[in-house]
Amino acid sequence: MNTKTIIVVALAVVCGLSAAWGMSQLRTSSVIDARIETAPVVRAAVQIPRGRMITPGDIEIAPWPKSMLPEGALTNLEDALERAAMAPIMAGEPVLDGKLAAIDAGRGLAALIPRGMRAYTIQASQVAANVAGFILPGNRVDILLTLKGRTNDDTGGGSTTTLLQAVEILAVDQQLEAPADNKVDLTGLRSLTLLVTPKQASLLDLGQHMGQLTLSLRNPEDAEEAATVPATLSQIRFRQEKPVAAAAETSSPQPSLTNFAEERAPEVFRILTLRGDHRGQVLISSSGQ
Repeated sequence: MNTKTIIVVALAVVCGLSAAWGMSQLRTSSVIDARIETAPVVRAAVQIPRGRMITPGDIEIAPWPKSMLPEGALTNLEDALERAAMAPIMAGEPVLDGKLAAIDAGRGLAALIPRGMRAYTIQASQVAANVAGFILPGNRVDILLTLKGRTNDDTGGGSTTTLLQAVEILAVDQQLEAPADNKVDLTGLRSLTLLVTPKQASLLDLGQHMGQLTLSLRNPEDAEEAATVPATLSQIRFRQEKPVAAAAETSSPQPSLTNFAEERAPEVFRILTLRGDHRGQVLISSSGQ
């Protein structure tokens, strides 16, 4: 037997073994697939942005493992058609009933408002500047209200309070979906629409007309209530904050804000004196000098 014959025989043997192994793997895979129970589910055929009405070209029926079927997954195409997506749906993702607006909710922004809630729009000429344009539909923000006062009132001339917490942004101007670069251009920005309760809408309306509203951006998953107190000019006039880490490491007591303010700005009392027809005055400082 010459060399060429040996090579041909060897290649034939290798090919035969490869084919046999491949058929074995195919049979094993078929057996495994046959054991997995599937159920028809409505799946997104394309990426569906927030606020978009579902059309026949957006969805399809596909098999899905029963053991991995999400709760609320739709199984009938008719149940999804002509309903607005309340959250973005990725291509290939099962369409959940909870991610779609009610059947009779209609179109546009109104379809994204849950029952009992309201959409309230605030003017954005100043409200968005303090987060540098990183305001996207679907973000959560705290609403701060700044009011001007008088120098002789309890605030010392002004105050800022956290009016509302963890409020969802429904739309930025007319945009219901975040842009691809995840940043909104502040040029020409006119309004922000927030999802609030009826009572919160009243607070926003009053705050918008009597003071200035600004935003504080939150982590999207942070919806917990924060313990906040109003900040006043009388509190911060002489306040000097230290780094949080340095304050935690030191064991020496720190002077309170009240004592510090008194040391920096002692009160002066004026006493009028009368000696016959001569009037005078005496100045006494709270510091004892």
